[in-house]
Amino acid sequence: MTSTSTSPGLARFNVLEEHAADAVLLEACASTAWARRLLAARPYATAEDLYATSDAAMAELTPDDLAEAMAGHPPIGRPKPGDPASAREQRGMAGASEELRAEMLELNLAYQERFGHVFLICATGRTGEQMRDAVKERIGNPPEREREIVRTELGKINRIRLARIVEED
Repeated sequence: MTSTSTSPGLARFNVLEEHAADAVLLEACASTAWARRLLAARPYATAEDLYATSDAAMAELTPDDLAEAMAGHPPIGRPKPGDPASAREQRGMAGASEELRAEMLELNLAYQERFGHVFLICATGRTGEQMRDAVKERIGNPPEREREIVRTELGKINRIRLARIVEED
C-alpha cells in the first residue's frame, strides 16, 4: 500500500520516537510484552496491519503478561479517576442505580477473590445490567477458560483503544 492510504493518526504513530510510542501503547494496554511486539513491527501501512499485530501479540501473552495487562484496568463501575477514556469505556455503569452499583462491587470482589484479578470485559457499548450478567455467568468458569475469555476481551479493548490512536487527526 502507498503512504497515502495511511491515516494521519497512524502516520504520526509510525514516526513517534520509541519512548513516546511506547508510552502511547502502554496507555492502551499495560502489558510491556504486547507494547514491545507492536513497537518492533513499526511502521504500519494500515490500521488493519496494526490490529493484526496486536491480535498476534495478545495470543502470545503469557499468564504473567496477561496479569500485567489486567493490572492496568480498574474494576467495572469504578473508572480511573480523571481518565476520560476509562469513564467513556464504562459509560454503561454511569446511570446505574445504587443497587446495581453495590451488586457490581460485590460481584467484582467475589470474582477477584476467585481468579486473583479484576473482572475484565470490553465494556464499550454494554449496559450495567449486561456487565453484571456477564460477571455472574463467568464467575463459575474454570480458571483456564476464564483466562482465555479475558485474553479475548482484552484484545477487543486494545483494538478500540488503538482505533482511537490511528483515527486521530
